[in-house]
Amino acid sequence: MTDWPLPRDGIDSVVTIGKFDGVHIGHREVVSQLRARANGRRVVVITFDRHPLELFDPTRAPQPILSIPQKVEALLSAGADRVVVLPFTTEFAAMSPDAFIDEILLTGVSASLVLVGSDFRFGAKGAGTIETLIARGTPAGLEVVRLDHVCVDGGVKVSSSTIRGAILAGDVETATKLLGRPHRVRGVVVQGHQRGRMLGYPTANLEEDNEGLVPKAGVYAGIIRVLGEEFFGAISVGRNPTFNDVTRDQVETHALDANFNAYGATAEVVFIHWVRNVEAFGSVDDLIVALDGDVVNIRGMIAKGTLHL
Repeated sequence: MTDWPLPRDGIDSVVTIGKFDGVHIGHREVVSQLRARANGRRVVVITFDRHPLELFDPTRAPQPILSIPQKVEALLSAGADRVVVLPFTTEFAAMSPDAFIDEILLTGVSASLVLVGSDFRFGAKGAGTIETLIARGTPAGLEVVRLDHVCVDGGVKVSSSTIRGAILAGDVETATKLLGRPHRVRGVVVQGHQRGRMLGYPTANLEEDNEGLVPKAGVYAGIIRVLGEEFFGAISVGRNPTFNDVTRDQVETHALDANFNAYGATAEVVFIHWVRNVEAFGSVDDLIVALDGDVVNIRGMIAKGTLHL
């Protein structure tokens, strides 16, 4: 038996399985429906440490919306009692459907009920289907429940790819609607060029290897959570084109009405509204005028209640 990271503790469980990238409103509905069927049993979500394309065709693999820790936190918040993250390896991909049912579902998490979407596939080359689960699992006492896709706006299917596209287009409002919460990134605050302080708008800059999908370059209104507090923020994503001295899209946030030193601390940046594109200004004075306008705009959102902590 392979040493998968499974509890193998005999605790009767109801289970769902999937990539759950983003943990959007559809995913949360799956967990909610699973919990409604639990009747005292443990609610287990099985997910994976990477998209299958990262193994089979890395150039086509989509960027994850959330890091693994973020995904686990979101699934637990949605109502899971336990989240099992399986490594999607060559060995795992080659597992037969029968082996998946025996080793993962029955022995690994002691499943007595499994809830999955109608297009669920499992086992080597996706050979396993819901019908396979029913045929093989029912004699072993495994109840199989089919769940249709969750839709919004009169039939629009909620999907991770739609949300990913919205984030990468800067449409964080649509992402919020489909996620059921604003999109966020998280990382350690590092020292930048100190230019924001010189301009009168000091910023907390996130490290390059932050958690979460970074939106399209632009200026956003949102929130920064750091040092146990949260503040309204003017968020900039981009490469500082006015100065042209940054080689990657960096996330930097000016916290309104705050003064702190957060170097080395972990900060979470929450994207709520798109404000404008990033521009290369002709002078520092022009840039300061734009920054002034951004803050006035964001304070207007706060006053109207469209931006709140």
